[in-house]
This record gives sequence, structure tokens and C-alpha cells, in this order.
Amino acid sequence: MKKGPAYLITILVCALFAAFFIYPAGMVVKQAFEGPDGFTFEFILTVFQNPIYQQGLLNSLLIGTCATVVATCIAFPLALVGHRYDFIGKPVLGVLVLAPMILPPFVGAVGVKQMLGVNGALNALLTKLSIIDAPIDYLAEGRMAGIVLMIGLNLYPILYMNIAAALSNLDPAMEQAAENLGCPPWKRFFRITLPLAMPGVFAGATIVFIWAFTELGVPLVFDFGRTASVQIFNGIKGLDNNPIPYALTAILLVVAGTVFSLSKFAIGRSPLGTAPRPKGRSNAVKLTGIKSFAAAGLFLFTFCCAAIPHTGVIMLSLAKRWYGTVIPDSFTIQHYVEALGNGLVVPSIQNSLMYAGCATLVALLVGIAVAWVVVRSDLKVRGLLDAVVMLPLAVPGLVMAFGYLALSQEGKPFHFLVGAGGSPFLLLVIAYATRRLPYVVRSAVAGLQQSNPMLEEAAKSLGATPFRMMRRVALPLIGANLAAGSILAFAFAMLEVSDSLILAQQTQHYPITKAIYTLLSTLGNGTELAAALGVWAMVFLSVSIMGAAVLGGKRGGLFKL
Repeated sequence: MKKGPAYLITILVCALFAAFFIYPAGMVVKQAFEGPDGFTFEFILTVFQNPIYQQGLLNSLLIGTCATVVATCIAFPLALVGHRYDFIGKPVLGVLVLAPMILPPFVGAVGVKQMLGVNGALNALLTKLSIIDAPIDYLAEGRMAGIVLMIGLNLYPILYMNIAAALSNLDPAMEQAAENLGCPPWKRFFRITLPLAMPGVFAGATIVFIWAFTELGVPLVFDFGRTASVQIFNGIKGLDNNPIPYALTAILLVVAGTVFSLSKFAIGRSPLGTAPRPKGRSNAVKLTGIKSFAAAGLFLFTFCCAAIPHTGVIMLSLAKRWYGTVIPDSFTIQHYVEALGNGLVVPSIQNSLMYAGCATLVALLVGIAVAWVVVRSDLKVRGLLDAVVMLPLAVPGLVMAFGYLALSQEGKPFHFLVGAGGSPFLLLVIAYATRRLPYVVRSAVAGLQQSNPMLEEAAKSLGATPFRMMRRVALPLIGANLAAGSILAFAFAMLEVSDSLILAQQTQHYPITKAIYTLLSTLGNGTELAAALGVWAMVFLSVSIMGAAVLGGKRGGLFKL
């Protein structure tokens, strides 16, 4: 690729990121330190001096840390067993353990509440078995634990994919050499395998921590207001006169940025993070008998635990009456019919299709250009460009949504992005596209690295214009990769939580996730209608992720830092 177009693409992309990513985040930080008389630490100090905000930050840190530990404890054994052994049902079970990805966490929380509530299925089962005499309010006594478990079960696939990818890149000769020297299995694991897999652990754990630390939907559904994310959400109505949400958001951004930087520093400084590519293939040991069933049982048990929220949502969506019993007294599909006829649901589906479709198109065009510079040019700054477009994975969606909302107020720089009647169309398209761009870039980069550049050179030598060469040669060769990245970008944009809950303020502009959240607080059968819409979301994400997996190839690349 010629340097002129490469520099132009780099400058344009960096300018877009400066305007729609760095500026909103920087504005939030600026507002947190800007008082009537200029620069001040007053608002930050107020947050740390107020017991309520202190508790919110501590709870958010605790949720982020504990959820990351839970996800790691689940993901690492699964990845290690899946890497080292071949057992009965491995291909199917390897897909099933990714089931949490097909359900937005806050929708899953609805199912958990139905299963673990005072009149939920678990209490009914334990009472029927005469294990307890009176129902236990698990969510009231262990609400924090419920949130941690819900988030950990939902996010462990991110760690699983990163660790699995890291283990697949290990050189088996290193472990074989240690074994030949008499090193026992447990020592081999701690001295060889674990240190070499740490880059994958760090990358996945960083994403999980940032996601859990700023999670908004699950605490809202669990009615747990003492987290920083919920306090920011509740402070949106008084945004013009209340600087505290800015201060809280700035603190979240600093914590997330610090964790991301420390992770990159640790990976970059460690020589273990630059281990050579494997020179041989590691053959999985074929297990038979009880050992094979034990390995399969580990995967199956994890799937069953992770599927509890899904089971709750599905049964709730089909329940005619479900109160104080193990399973619903009777079933009906009426909720699905009513959901499609609800004045809130169908417009929200149409809105989400429009928002996510346009955002995916923007992300696709920008992603192809970025990937082309990263792989096909020799610019010295191409590594920096690649790192810049990965930053949305490190910055909480809540921070960006709050920044967009603040900048789109009357008289603010982004107010021109608000359409007629307060439509957040452009705001949501830009927010979705920026947040999901890394998926497209990673897929496009992988495709270009695997395709032969000589075919492109041959087309140009035969007189094809750059545009014709791209259309007839380059893009068809990486079409499957682009489709995989675009499918994931579209699916996760359709079910985005933070941007949707914060930026869509009027009913006629609600996307799907805001409609589900609104239905949950509706009297009557609102919860059942929300569950029915959640099942639709599960089906949609299932098809999307399976399609992306088939087209995209290797696991884990989309969530690498």
C-alpha cells in the first residue's frame, strides 16, 4: 500500500477517534475537575468523603474483582482440560460452555430472580424435599453475591476463549522437555504452562474486570443501587446542576484505564508474553472410561450452572402462572403474541435494527481501511493505529454513553447529532460503531494476514484500478472474516445495554434493551413480556455467534487486547 493513502487513512481514523472517543471521555474528566472558579478537586473529594458514594465505588470494585476471580476459576480449568485432552462429546461441549454469551446479563438476572426469589423455584424445591421449613430470601441476604455470580457466569467465556487461544500457541516442546527432565505435572503447570499462558489470562481478565466493574444492567435488575454505575444512571436527570455524576464517571474511567495500562505493561515487560510460536503440534491425550466422562462432566456441569438464567427466562416467558412452584403451573405462548403486539416492542426492534445496521456498516468501512493500513502498509505508526482502535475494549461503555449524553445537551458540541423530536439515531450509531469497531478490525486483520498479497499485486499489474482490485480480489478473499466480525458487531450492538439505557430517553426511540428494561417495571405481565423478548434476543445472538464462529475460524481473537 502506498504511503500517501495509508497516511490519509491513519489521519482520518485518528481524527474520528479524537472527536468521538477521546473528546467525550476527556470532557467527562474535565467536567469532574471544573468548578465555578476554575480547576478544582472539590467534586472528586466529595465523592470520596460521602459514605454513599464511597460504598458505591467499593461495591463496584468488589463486584469487578470478585466476578473476575469467579470467571477465571471457571475458565482456566475448562480451557486447560479442553487443550490437553480429547474426551467424549468434546466438540459439542466446547460450544455449550459458550452459552452465556447468548444472553445479555441483565436479562439473565430476570431468570435468576425467578429461580432464587422468595417464591422462586429453588425455595419451592427445597420445601418440597423438606430441607427447609420457611422460604429463604437469597437475593436479599446475598444480593451482592448474586450479582457477582451472575456477571461471572456471563463473562467467563471471554476468559475461556483467550486462555484457550494462549494455550494453543504454546510450544509443546517446552512442556515435553520439562517432563523428560523429571518435572512432575503440578510443577510443570506452575513453572511452564501457567506463566506462558498469562498473556491470555491478563487480556481476558482485563476485559472481564472493566465490564464487571462498570456493569449497569444486572445491579438495576437486582434493585441494588449502591454501585457507582447505578448512581451515575440515577444522576442523569439532574445532569445540568449536579457535578457528582461527572466525578463518578471520571473515577470509573481512571480505574479502568489504570487496569488496562497495567495489564498491557505486564504483558509487554514479561518475556513470557513473547514466547515463540510453536514449532510442533500438541496432540491432545485421548481419555477413555471414567476419565473421559469426568472431563465431559466438568464441561456439562459448567454448562448447567451457566444455563440457570437461560432456563429461568425461557420458563418465565412460557409461564401462565409461576408462583411458589418448582416449574410453572401451566404454560402458554400468549406472552410471545402479546410481546409482538405491544406498542413498545415492535418499534424497539425496528429501532435496534436501524441503529445496529447503520453502526455495523460504519464499523465495516472504517475497519477495512484500518486493517489495510495495519497489514498492507509499512508505516511506522501502524502499530499505534492498531492500538488506538482497540481502546474501546478498555474504556467502559458507561463512560462513553455518559460523555455522549452530556455533550448532546442544548448548547453543547454534540447537540447537532440529536435529530428531530430528540431522536438519538446519530448518537447511538456513532456509539455502537465506536464500541464494536475492534471486532471488525480484528477479523479483517486476521483475514488479510492469511490472504496472499501476490494476488492483489497481480491484479494491479494487469491494469486493475485499486478500487476494482479491492472489489474483485481483496475483499472476496477476506469475505468470511469480514462477515464474522460484522455479525458479532451487529449482534452485540443490537443488545448493547449502557448506550441504549442512557442515550435513548423517549419511548418512540427505545432500542430493544431499553424496551426490556421498561417492561420489567410494568405492572401485570410486564416481566413475562420482557422474558419473551429476552428469549428472542437469545435466539438472535445464538444464530449470530454460531455464524461468526463458522466464518471466523479461531476463537478468542475478538477479545484480545
